[in-house]
Amino acid sequence: MNELLTPSQTEQTEGSHLRAHVQHIVNSIENGFSEELNEDGEEFSAFDYLRDALDIEYIVSGKKEYLGARVLVAFGGPNIWINTRTKQVEGYWLGDRCILSYDTDAMDLDGALSELYNC
Repeated sequence: MNELLTPSQTEQTEGSHLRAHVQHIVNSIENGFSEELNEDGEEFSAFDYLRDALDIEYIVSGKKEYLGARVLVAFGGPNIWINTRTKQVEGYWLGDRCILSYDTDAMDLDGALSELYNC
């Protein structure tokens, strides 16, 4: 049986989905993908992850030196960005917002983005 949700219950459900999605991305950044393999049978890397990125905005200094990047990884509901400069995953969905920080970059996402920028 389908349960009808009140507007406030719907907002709570959407907010919890957004938080879960953002937390999943934080976990992936912090723990890497040691269990997953790419199509070549090699360990899944940050470059493999970036293949599915929807957009990359580079953050550079006045001297055009790489400082970080914002990577759009989900769009249209929710919109989720990874910001390597601030070490945060920013999620937005309707009126909800969830921003979580990450401590480590086990997949070396920032290193891969720096390499892409500098090539």
